[in-house]
Amino acid sequence: MRLSDAEWKVMNAVWERHPAAVRDVMEALEDDTHWAYSTVKTMLARLADKGALSVRKRGNISLFEPLVSRHEARRSALRTLAERAFGGGLGSLVQHLLADEHLSAKERDELRSMLLADQQRATQTDDPQ
Repeated sequence: MRLSDAEWKVMNAVWERHPAAVRDVMEALEDDTHWAYSTVKTMLARLADKGALSVRKRGNISLFEPLVSRHEARRSALRTLAERAFGGGLGSLVQHLLADEHLSAKERDELRSMLLADQQRATQTDDPQ
């Protein structure tokens, strides 16, 4: 599922405080966006139409809940980036991060640990005992 920059802002607000009414999302975003109530309501409705949010009524208030986890949305965004900018290769993306971005020592250690853990998992699944 592709999310625009504005949709990411709304989804982040809903992930942090669901179920969320329009006013909840407005309050979460007011310092960053200054969007009108109608703008936030429209964004939430569009995200519900896309299948990213569910909506239920409590009295005359619409409450929105995420149907897509933050992890799933990030995975989709990363795949889209890899396809568009790196020819579909996650290895190329990681190489770019290592070569062209300024990763801290801590970030490099975390990346190294993740790659080692992934390698160990792959070795365990390749080695049926």
